Amino acid sequence: MMQIGDKVPDVLGIDQDGHEVRLSDYAGRGLILYFYPKDNTSGCTAEACSLRDHYATLLDKGLDVVGVSVDSAKSHQNFIAKHTLPFRLIADTDKQLVEAFGVWAEKSMYGRKYMGTLRTTFIISPEGVITHIIGPKQIKTKTHGEQLLALTEQA
Repeated sequence: MMQIGDKVPDVLGIDQDGHEVRLSDYAGRGLILYFYPKDNTSGCTAEACSLRDHYATLLDKGLDVVGVSVDSAKSHQNFIAKHTLPFRLIADTDKQLVEAFGVWAEKSMYGRKYMGTLRTTFIISPEGVITHIIGPKQIKTKTHGEQLLALTEQA
């Protein structure tokens, strides 16, 4: 799993439009890389909409936003259109990024065990180094945008 202080690889994945997403695309800016389980589920929609609603303020603070899930590019396109999301979503269908960041893990619901994405947010400095990790138990989906703004205020 990636830790605070680790350098993030340049190539992150392929976005909803089939374009390669590179850390160097955000040169000179910080990046909020957030991993979420599934497009159009209640928690993931609340989180994405909170980030959308605070996107301009995050940009003003020098932070861009990129979301990641194992959903398809088509699913991401629909999610973006339905909720007017202004940021890119990586379609990590081969699970390379979720595994590299250590957020692909065994989960349990109603006693059933399965593999899935742990909701986790990484804040990456303009130098490409992880400065903060917000784990699944700390993320408040409905107010994640405010949570990130408060965290960056303290930094």
